[in-house]
Amino acid sequence: MKKLVVLTGAGISAESGLKTFRDSDGLWEGYSIEEVATPRAWARNPEQVLKFYNERRQAVRHAQPNRAHQILAELQDCFDVEIITQNIDDLHERAGSRKVLHLHGEIFKKHSEFDTDLIEDVYEDMSIGELAPDGGRWRPAIVWFEEPVPKMMEAVPLVRKADLFLVVGTSLVVYPAASLIDYVVPDCPLFVVDKKIPYSVAGARLQVFENLASIGMEELKNQLLNQHI
Repeated sequence: MKKLVVLTGAGISAESGLKTFRDSDGLWEGYSIEEVATPRAWARNPEQVLKFYNERRQAVRHAQPNRAHQILAELQDCFDVEIITQNIDDLHERAGSRKVLHLHGEIFKKHSEFDTDLIEDVYEDMSIGELAPDGGRWRPAIVWFEEPVPKMMEAVPLVRKADLFLVVGTSLVVYPAASLIDYVVPDCPLFVVDKKIPYSVAGARLQVFENLASIGMEELKNQLLNQHI
């Protein structure tokens, strides 16, 4: 069974009602990134940071997987599908995908501000002053801007093993995630599904589906299955 490695971004969840940063004039639900998604924001105003992620958590709880998520789960019948996502939602898992690596963390998890390995599930609102067993405050288990992305060490080997590589719903401008495309081996077919194809990808082996994720994924699924790649 061929290995299909998929890199997904906010565009795949947009049709589920989860807004993307690039569609909101540099603001994320009315907030600037610097206000809510950096270590400096946490040090300066942790209440605002928790409020922002409490809102995101509730939004994800009410969202449902869309057809693009479902198609990736269906492709597991024909391919060994490994998903690397920049998204913090759990829509891939709820759609049935079994192998999902979250590069930037997960909205339904929290960790100690002292120890990222001290982690627990969280489904309700977080409040300031809640302490982890090591005495550190609980914070969202999200990789903020200006922080390292440790899951890249797991993602790079996955990309290198891909027989097919697919990019869905990402502008490929957020690093280091965007650099994963550079690790695709030269003879690996490359597919991009997005409503606006990133200018940064090009090449003869590249096939693009410039459309909403759900529509583009239907087209790609039919092509993959018909060609028995």
